[in-house]
Formats: sequence, C-alpha cells, structure tokens
Amino acid sequence: MPSPWRLSGEYLENCNCEVLCPCLVGPRIERGGALARPTEGYCDVPVVFRIDEGAYGDVRLDGLGAAVVIHTPGPMGEGNWTVGLYLDERAAPPRRAALEAIFGGAAGGPLGVLAALVRTRLPTRVTPIGIETDGTRRRATIPGVLDIEIEGLPGRDRVSEVWIENVRHFAARRLALARATRSSYRDHDLRWNHTGRNGHYAPISWSGP
Repeated sequence: MPSPWRLSGEYLENCNCEVLCPCLVGPRIERGGALARPTEGYCDVPVVFRIDEGAYGDVRLDGLGAAVVIHTPGPMGEGNWTVGLYLDERAAPPRRAALEAIFGGAAGGPLGVLAALVRTRLPTRVTPIGIETDGTRRRATIPGVLDIEIEGLPGRDRVSEVWIENVRHFAARRLALARATRSSYRDHDLRWNHTGRNGHYAPISWSGP
C-alpha cells in the first residue's frame, strides 16, 4: 500500500490548444474525463511541478521537481494516453521512488485518478528540472528536452493575470490563464512547439492515497 503523502507548491502546463482549452469547459464522461475535442483534434501537453513542501511517509520532498508529458489521440476522457515521467536528479533513491509513485499515479491522489486513461508509459527519465517565477511569467526547463515560458493573460487592470474559478482540472480548481511566449519539447521521438498556445499555472495542494 502507498504511504500517506502530501505536497504543496506550484504547477504549470502548456498544451497545443488555442486559448482557451475546450477540456476545461466542455462535456464530461460520468467519471469526469473531458469529452471535448482539443482544438487540434489531439492533445500534447507537458505539465511541470515544483514542490515547496511535501512528504511521502517519512521521506521529505521539499524543493524537488517533477514533470509529466502527455499525448492523447483525441478527447482526453476517451483514454489511450501516452505518458512520460521526469524526476528530479537531486532526489536520492528513496525520494526518487516517492516522486515516481506520486507523479506516476501509483500513490493515488490527483494523478492516480487519471492512471486508468493511460495506455502507454514511456521510459522514466532522471534529470535536472527547473521552474522559475517572475511576476506573471513562469518558465520550466529540462536541459536538452524542454524549454517553456508562459505569461498570464492580463486582466482588466492590465497588470494582474486572469484567473478562472471552479474548474474541473486535476491539478487545481483555480487556474491562471496564460499563453506560451516560448515553447519546445523533444524526447521519445516526440517534437512539440506550442509557442503562442494555451497555458495555465496555479498553486497546488495535494494528498493521498
């Protein structure tokens, strides 16, 4: 059985949809998966996480990162996902195992709910992972693999970003709306460039199993 765990921090994503991604506002299957077709017909999305504070049983996870890349051939709720996992190289083996359990879905929690949608799991990579914050900008990097910068869309005051509330999203119920100012991903024979496309970021607070 997975150990009890919790974490808090921040996440960001940058999919290939036009702003706003239909997954957030379209119809759902009974168990909650999105039935809305992505604007390009399929979904390619890297999702990157920074843990500010967390623990898996007695194993501390403070300061670590992880990333998940997802490809779906159609609406996300129809399944057949291909998923790749990236783990922070700073994590010693017990911490690395904890990260893999949480972000691979085996430890339950938000990503555990999505595990049934996955058909293909790509080899897990251990690598440096960085997330930088500057006002309404967020940048995520994995050397030689991923380089994403997204910027929150300005609201009425033209300074702070727009947030959407009460959304059905695995990471958080409140998300910032954003657009990618720079975006590239290349690994596992996949090549994505989502510059100008949809993005989100938000604080996260998760627990499991």
